[in-house]
Amino acid sequence: MSIGIIGAGAIGSAIARALARAGIDARIANRRGPASLAGLAAETGGRIRPVTVAEAAQSDLVFLAVNWSRLPDAVRGLGPWGGRIVIDTNNPIEAPAFRPFDLGGRSSSEIVAGLVPGARVVKAFNHLQPALLAGDPGAEGGRRVLFLAGDDAAAKGEVAQLVQRLGFAGIDLGALGEGGRLIQFPGGPLPSLNLVRFG
Repeated sequence: MSIGIIGAGAIGSAIARALARAGIDARIANRRGPASLAGLAAETGGRIRPVTVAEAAQSDLVFLAVNWSRLPDAVRGLGPWGGRIVIDTNNPIEAPAFRPFDLGGRSSSEIVAGLVPGARVVKAFNHLQPALLAGDPGAEGGRRVLFLAGDDAAAKGEVAQLVQRLGFAGIDLGALGEGGRLIQFPGGPLPSLNLVRFG
């Protein structure tokens, strides 16, 4: 399964480092172009390869890690998605103001799903701080928890397997609308919780 990352900020770069640490190859892209990511590629021993956004979007599984206000422009023209998995790592808030966006009563992942029609969207990798995502998933004799939510059971299964390969403990919170709200920041009760699963 090919893996792409769209967005190379704190979260996108942390995911890239986590993948490389686990020996998993991936492609990464940002709006500044592949040349701007040469340092990250070198740091990861070439496991993370800089490409264009269009190339990253053609992967079987695509991490979407872009500032909320830039999401519509970031995915415009990248379809059709054809059933590919899109992992929504985003939260509807941005620095430096950290004022929440008005979502009109919808969950952020439902909005993301509307931006990538035909994709199988899974909400994940958004509730831990970047340093914890990129660091050792083992803690206190257990494994750090990563929550996930989605409407497609097969897609969630693929993401759960990837979470396990990375060394984390995945916990399925159910459907996108309900489970996604639990890990959405702001508003959900689970963001930023650094939980450890034993056994």
